[in-house]
Amino acid sequence: MKTRLFIMLIIVGFSFSVKAQDATGIIKKADEKWNGEKSSESYMIMTIVRPTWERTIEFKNWTKGKDNALTLITAPAKEKGQAFLKVGTEMWNWMPSIGRMVKLPPSMMADGWMGSDYTNDDILKESSIVVDFEHKIIGSETIDGWDCWKIELLPHEDAAVVWGKIVKWISKEEYIQMKSEYFDEDEYLVKTEIASDITLFDGRKIPGKIEIVPADKKNQKTVVTINTMKFNIPIDDSFFSQQNMKKVR
Repeated sequence: MKTRLFIMLIIVGFSFSVKAQDATGIIKKADEKWNGEKSSESYMIMTIVRPTWERTIEFKNWTKGKDNALTLITAPAKEKGQAFLKVGTEMWNWMPSIGRMVKLPPSMMADGWMGSDYTNDDILKESSIVVDFEHKIIGSETIDGWDCWKIELLPHEDAAVVWGKIVKWISKEEYIQMKSEYFDEDEYLVKTEIASDITLFDGRKIPGKIEIVPADKKNQKTVVTINTMKFNIPIDDSFFSQQNMKKVR
């Protein structure tokens, strides 16, 4: 009897381990689908919508692995040439209009990037949804016609992350992040991210449009449209430097 009970406990424990591994595997595939397994280069248009005004920002974004990211604003003219850089855990902002380089402290990662509903963390990818969180499949739902896993992400105790919890809906067919909900440390919903217009970019299906809707602000959202996106392109580490921030185009 004891032997049978012991075997059952082993089986149950193994089952939980497999589920946890499956959830992490799904998150990893979805993350690589969006960011590229090695690198990515994209051109995006961001529209910030407020009750009384709208503003559009165009920017290029380059990433390599989990440690390198560079974002360059190309329009409007007032902000053109402004750049943001992440190397490891260090982050900077180059402002050509005043010829100044500013180091961004970790406390600014939760701030809105360029006044949008995206955070600096979202743009610079300071935290990793694969490394910094525990993952658990908590259900299945259909989002915009796509059958999705519903996965809960809880941060590791020692992880320096912005969010207290994230819930993601990832399509079972293409590993597309169709919807994400972001919660603060008290588990209050802060914003919802909704993907649509699934498009083929560089041989892989990803969202062509993403809407970020804050939970507590009426008639406010940020809409990001992907113009072009390439994956696993060769980028030298030296590209992600303060010197290159000032001259990249």
